[in-house]
Amino acid sequence: MRNSPLKAFANSQGLSSTALKDKRARDLAAAKTPARKMKKAQNQRLGQRSDSDIHHKSDGSVARVSIKSNRGNFGKGTKNE
Repeated sequence: MRNSPLKAFANSQGLSSTALKDKRARDLAAAKTPARKMKKAQNQRLGQRSDSDIHHKSDGSVARVSIKSNRGNFGKGTKNE
């Protein structure tokens, strides 16, 4: 299993086993915050489409935007996000 894609997926950042365990715990805690749960529930109510993403704005509203715009931080890029 030296070149297994599953092994690479599980630790694609090259983290130690302790760091990976801690990161997974942090990620899970972030996913379970009340704000994140509300956004997930809202996404499920609105429904996902293959031609657009659902963007949550800072005022609490949502907008359907192109995948390119939403994942590219609206032209600003994601490097400094």
